[in-house]
Amino acid sequence: MASKEANLEALLYAAGDSGIEEQNLTALLEVDGEELGQIVEKVKQRLAANKDSGIQLIHVAHTYKLTTSPQTAEIIEKLLKSAIANAENNHFMKSEDLYVAEIYANQGPTLKRIRPAAKGSAVRIRKRTSHITIVLREAK
Repeated sequence: MASKEANLEALLYAAGDSGIEEQNLTALLEVDGEELGQIVEKVKQRLAANKDSGIQLIHVAHTYKLTTSPQTAEIIEKLLKSAIANAENNHFMKSEDLYVAEIYANQGPTLKRIRPAAKGSAVRIRKRTSHITIVLREAK
């Protein structure tokens, strides 16, 4: 059985941009309001402590949401500006009418390198890459 923290994170991830209200979370996790607060604090601390994590947990108007952390938001903003420029210049779309229909990351090619090791052996180094795709559509 998964921990309450893992269940909270999975629920918020599945909820997407809309998030989940406190009362719904207490019912889904079968906890009271005080215990939910403790679980939320544990998840917030874990996400803040993990420097490799690009998400944060926020609480707005009795609703909990997973959002992009400010440090990684700059990268997403740069990608979005590039996608908008491509849509305007290559597909003749108006930037005012565009919205993000999809955004996802897939595994890209892995560069394989070899590092010398002890006794004439070698260790394989895998340099992984990824492809981030942003799909823009025009509002009708």
